[in-house]
Amino acid sequence: MQLIIGNKNYSSWSLRPWLLLTHFKLAFEELRIPLGQRETSELLAEHSPTFQVPVLRHEELSVWESLAICEYINEQFLNGDAWPKRAPDRALARAYCAEMHAGFNSLRNELPMNCRARRRLTYSMACENDIHRIDAMWQDALNRHNGQWLFGDFSIVDCMFAPVATRFQTYRVNISDQSQDYVTHLLSCPAMEEWYRAACAEKEELSASEVGDSL
Repeated sequence: MQLIIGNKNYSSWSLRPWLLLTHFKLAFEELRIPLGQRETSELLAEHSPTFQVPVLRHEELSVWESLAICEYINEQFLNGDAWPKRAPDRALARAYCAEMHAGFNSLRNELPMNCRARRRLTYSMACENDIHRIDAMWQDALNRHNGQWLFGDFSIVDCMFAPVATRFQTYRVNISDQSQDYVTHLLSCPAMEEWYRAACAEKEELSASEVGDSL
């Protein structure tokens, strides 16, 4: 398997399948294509029909969308273990992922992923509403399953929300104590620590993602 990703510091969509593969210790080759560079489009054209990352290549198959990649990994290599065991929980977990996948545009736009930064900024009411919604979703899931992961065991849901956890840390976002504990737990897992080490070692800077006042 080969996973084509962008900058670890900035590429939220790349993080999601990378985290799933790494957490479950699946063997794969990582190909990093820095975003926003003169040669980026040319390099992406060799791998991605959308000129975007991530892309998973496995044998003759090429999959270019994060959630689809996670689904394929789960079915092909994890015997379904990356979703909750119970059907009702799987339904809710997929609803969480779908909402994350399609929504929270204000949060995405105003709080870009930037792992190595620590910033303060003022964000809109729409962004604050996104934050409150995610906080409420996390609390509900954690209360339902009484664990440190959203749906009991580590799952695709945690991968989908991992970039949000990085944003909450970067911008010192105020959330409930329960959600903050989840952020701390997620970001301290070995795979996330590995991602952060690599992100902090990168040299590229994307000005559009360097927002806010440094702390």
